[in-house]
Amino acid sequence: MPLRPIHLLGSEILRQASAPVTAVDDAVRRLVDDMFETMDAAEGVGLAANQVGIGQRVAVVDAEGDGFAMVNPRRV
Repeated sequence: MPLRPIHLLGSEILRQASAPVTAVDDAVRRLVDDMFETMDAAEGVGLAANQVGIGQRVAVVDAEGDGFAMVNPRRV
């Protein structure tokens, strides 16, 4: 699983709306795995797909050692 470059404040992709994921397939699973590895290497606790240059509605979180992924999260 490769580490992905993290886009920082000022990067254009962070201002764009992310597209919904239409199916959780192998590509999305690889993305989630890459995002966990990237987040861990950066010593972070959460990472959204647009922060690694992917304009899809995917995020990963590590809450006290319990990691989970969210696909198409939305505020309720």
